[in-house]
Amino acid sequence: MNMRIVGLAVLAAATLALSACATSTALNAQWVNPQAGSRLPVKSVMVMGINRDSTARRIYEDAMVAELGARGVKAVQSYKTIPGDGPAEQQAIQSAVAGVGADAVLISRTVSVSNEVRVTPGLVAGPPWGFGWPGFYGYYHGFWSAAYAVPPSVYTVQNVLVDTRLFDAKEYVLLWSGSSTTVPTGSMQQTIQDFAKVIGATLAKDKVV
Repeated sequence: MNMRIVGLAVLAAATLALSACATSTALNAQWVNPQAGSRLPVKSVMVMGINRDSTARRIYEDAMVAELGARGVKAVQSYKTIPGDGPAEQQAIQSAVAGVGADAVLISRTVSVSNEVRVTPGLVAGPPWGFGWPGFYGYYHGFWSAAYAVPPSVYTVQNVLVDTRLFDAKEYVLLWSGSSTTVPTGSMQQTIQDFAKVIGATLAKDKVV
């Protein structure tokens, strides 16, 4: 038996198991207002994160502003003109939007967070049992094959459901909405950046920006 091949097979299986834990954001559904007319595509956006965690809010707004900016959209974080950590008054929001000259407002909020248990199947590397060896030698080599194995793993992941909406800044007509599910990593910053990339790419694909 080629032990190097067996080792590579075990390594590949372990890599596959770890990849199941990687960050991913998937769009569950999205909608573009068929009556948006000349309001689309938007050219300037105020980004608002609805989150009682002020750090998460600022990381999200920074990430989304950077993503929209890379796509040629003038974007600004709401925390720069609405610094409070709680809900702002309507007049304060209107003044902030008008002050930066935004023609649209992009809002994201977490709808729910749920836990999901996932199981990754194990793997026994190498040829089955004797692989040409009869009797005792077949069992002997078979047991060695089974010794190179990746056991099944059970782990829990979070599913974060996020609602994102784009409104016209003058009449506050809903222009676009999207529902997405994100599986976070251990890094809040990387998870939010990945989320922003998916939303930005979807807005561009839908010709909203």
